[in-house]
Amino acid sequence: MVSCDEKPGPQAIATTAPNLSPEPGVHSGFARDHEYKSHGTLSLLARIDLLTGKVHALVRDRHRSREFIELLRLLDAANPRGTTTKLILDNHSAHISRETRAWLATRPNGRFELTFTLKHGSWLNLIEGLFSKFARSVLRHIRVASKHELKERIMAGTDDIQSSSRHPNMVLQTRRRCLI
Repeated sequence: MVSCDEKPGPQAIATTAPNLSPEPGVHSGFARDHEYKSHGTLSLLARIDLLTGKVHALVRDRHRSREFIELLRLLDAANPRGTTTKLILDNHSAHISRETRAWLATRPNGRFELTFTLKHGSWLNLIEGLFSKFARSVLRHIRVASKHELKERIMAGTDDIQSSSRHPNMVLQTRRRCLI
């Protein structure tokens, strides 16, 4: 069983002026000018294997059908032949597009079984808990010099989450904390 989704829009934002050091009575932490320079956005496509807790991610400029199919190809290659992979997805257009359906039709019968969450029920997909944790930790107040640096930081954050998930229930525990 695999929980899959995309997080569009992490912004590659650069500062236009150096950070200001903390000053007693003025600001307790580093201060930052409100102006910034945008280098664009990226999309994080990720999946969690719900049996092992392993997180796999791709960072791309967009999140169209071809990027989703790329994620499916990696999943197909990672799982033993003859097994069924059950995917939990939302109704994003890339998940139900003609291109995606055509690619799935090339796979052996029963290779992928898709289950879609209810409309406005994205919280039912465990990957959303990971995205929430990611937004609050890795992406919060981030400043980078380029989209490439943002991609490297996202992948490093994914690796960090991966290394901290020593047992399979990490994702479930993270999700429980997000719901409380």
